[in-house]
Amino acid sequence: MNSHRRLSTNAPGPLYVTSACINCDTCRQLAPTVFTEAEGLSAVACQPATGADWRQALHALLACPTAAIVSEEKNGIAEAMDDFPPLLEDGVYYCGYTSPKSFGGSSYFIVRANGNWLVDAPRRVPSLVKRLEEMGGVDTIFLTHRDDVADAKLYAERFGAKRIIHASEISAQPDAEHVIEGFEDVQWDNEMKILVVPGHTRGSMVLLYRERFLFTGDHLAWERQRRTLEAFDDYCWYSWEEQGISMERLAAEAFEWVLPGHGDRVKLPPADMKKAIQQLVSKMKVR
Repeated sequence: MNSHRRLSTNAPGPLYVTSACINCDTCRQLAPTVFTEAEGLSAVACQPATGADWRQALHALLACPTAAIVSEEKNGIAEAMDDFPPLLEDGVYYCGYTSPKSFGGSSYFIVRANGNWLVDAPRRVPSLVKRLEEMGGVDTIFLTHRDDVADAKLYAERFGAKRIIHASEISAQPDAEHVIEGFEDVQWDNEMKILVVPGHTRGSMVLLYRERFLFTGDHLAWERQRRTLEAFDDYCWYSWEEQGISMERLAAEAFEWVLPGHGDRVKLPPADMKKAIQQLVSKMKVR
């Protein structure tokens, strides 16, 4: 029996958030017109007003890592499930189905002619596994750091995929097939560049794809209220000073997308992205 209660902060109606919420922000990212933050947890700010709002709310329900979102209306759930993984741009997809093992961290799927990549890992959900198989399977799983591996081992076993992780994070995937040593950048192939960015953890890494898409783990994210790039000093487990140095190195790279594990995604024109990360570097130096 589910003992989680409906939160009193929800707007009246058939859709609501329960006390199982861990405030990971997934629902607010996927359905910002429906969900809000209230008293330190997510809540339904207003019941979905349109079909599009309902569809987004159902995406949030499916992606929630703790099944904290409940809909008394069941219509549309199967169709919403078929939307995963949704396309972001140019063969890059958001996986959804976040995991409590990674506190609701986002993961991504990249379709490539020379082998598809999974960046961090979602929950193992049969419908998502089937869809990834239809899209060509998974050749490589890139793990940004120890916090967000979720069900990476299960996906690796299912698809025969190779996992990449830094030596300092190896305890999270001790049987990983590729271990990055040291702190130098690694040009993996003509499209993939791995940058080691100590800070959040000692072996945190980011992945730069085609000099456009930057998969940042917990190193860098978009703060949608302030509309700025942000790093989180209250969730820095290794060294805030080192994270600042890593950010300064990262500011020399060119990219348009920031695709984090935690925090919001964003696409900016390259000049605006460069300005935003330079502003963050300056801010981190004075904290």
